[in-house]
Amino acid sequence: MLTFDNRFRRELPGDPETSNTTRQVKGAVWSPVMPTPVAAPRLIASSHEMADELGLSAAMMQSAEVVNALGGNGVLSGSEPYATVYGGHQFGHWAGQLGDGRAIYLGEVLNASGKRYELQLKGAGPTPYSRRADGRAVLRSSIREFLCSEAMFHLGIPTTRALSLVATGDKVVRDMFYDGNPEREPGAIVCRVAPSFTRFGHFEIHAARNDTALLKQLVEFTIVRDFPELDLPADPIDRAGEWFGVVAERTAVMVAHWMRVGFVHGVMNTDNMSILGLTIDYGPYGWIDNVDPGWTPNTTDAEGKRYCYGRQPEIARWNLERLGSALLMVTDEDSPDAIRMADLLQTGMNRYDAAFDLATRNNLAGKFGFAAWREEDAALVNDGFRLLADADVDMTIFFRQLAKVEAEVGAGVEANRALLAAAFYREDLRDIHQAAFDMWLGRYLVRVKEDDFVQSDRAALMSRFNPLYVMRNYLAQQAIELATEGDNSMVNELLDVMRHPYEVQPGRERFAEKRPDWARHKAGCSMLSCSS
Repeated sequence: MLTFDNRFRRELPGDPETSNTTRQVKGAVWSPVMPTPVAAPRLIASSHEMADELGLSAAMMQSAEVVNALGGNGVLSGSEPYATVYGGHQFGHWAGQLGDGRAIYLGEVLNASGKRYELQLKGAGPTPYSRRADGRAVLRSSIREFLCSEAMFHLGIPTTRALSLVATGDKVVRDMFYDGNPEREPGAIVCRVAPSFTRFGHFEIHAARNDTALLKQLVEFTIVRDFPELDLPADPIDRAGEWFGVVAERTAVMVAHWMRVGFVHGVMNTDNMSILGLTIDYGPYGWIDNVDPGWTPNTTDAEGKRYCYGRQPEIARWNLERLGSALLMVTDEDSPDAIRMADLLQTGMNRYDAAFDLATRNNLAGKFGFAAWREEDAALVNDGFRLLADADVDMTIFFRQLAKVEAEVGAGVEANRALLAAAFYREDLRDIHQAAFDMWLGRYLVRVKEDDFVQSDRAALMSRFNPLYVMRNYLAQQAIELATEGDNSMVNELLDVMRHPYEVQPGRERFAEKRPDWARHKAGCSMLSCSS
């Protein structure tokens, strides 16, 4: 059914302790652990695209054998479950050992073309890294992760994937806002899929423990297994330094995409940063509705706003510096090798800056419908975003409408005003800022006419960079509320809508609407916690 090739377990040292008890795991990268069975696993939804990639037919996905395995009630032939140890900087502070506290790997699968994927169950029970938790996940957080993983993939953003969403039939106790009001909620398990789930924190933990031998082994294993396309130098210092530069560039491209579509990760700790530059760990994420660089969906971050929308590029860079500091531990302090490694790591950080700047310029050119980015476009673009923020304008809708404004001489000001009016949340702010928008739109139309685009070409370009449908928080919350009552129809319809986020889908206009007023401050729509 699936061809397992569990290279991570085979080639890296494992924990000799086999009991599933919470503990500090040293001298090892993984611990053997089995999923904890649940009461009644039931498939709620699945990604047929991901199933096809793995070679699983629709009939296989519905089979009792597969559903039981995806719910933690059985093990497929060749599967060797385990959990991994990692550390991390959380909200800027070193947190020590973390690890897969509620995620259990089923193993590594090779598809028909030989591509490698790791399969991981999130919410399948406790592991040695569960840290006073039960290792379970609730339905609401599982729906959010399942839907957003696939939505991000179809948006063209580097991401981990989701194969399945399984209800467990059990109840899980959670205090959603950590306010002393726990509730029993329905449980669920998501099967996550990625070429690798290795995080920055996998390297940080061994560096923090001064286990340089294991750190070097993990670096080399990661390069060989997860970056086979790279032609890297044989010298271990040059090899690690060049590899770090590639990680930095991939991270930059990922974050630039987040900024393009208005995605806010919500908890960019170093243990939530993928070595492959994939969006990983969909917890208290969100989508900006009205443009607000300071918005964060994470209640834990509400005061500090460390992980708000506008700071994401800066935080990604900070996280890379922490990874670089860990890699520096493969050398002896103050040695010539250490100096050379430090220079290579700085080069890698420069590569992050260059890659982010290039990706951002390309994304902004596409968003605004410019044939190519010009340096002088920065003032126009910055003024535009400032106006959107001041006037409480919906970013997703604004750019879809901007593609429709007429650039021809004599086009009616009122007609263009009417097009953009659909993106405003407050009529009073629209009236206050209307003159400024008129002036900005005049500058914009002069600029786009210089590209000698016909209207249809500009609109087509912009539609490739500006989605019509995004996984707005209120939509996910509506799906969650229905599913909690046993109605999974909206989960599956949202999954289908998000398969074509850039295309107009007749009859599905409601999925492209502005956030309704009732959702502005509703739990699950604007306020989320790390348990969400």
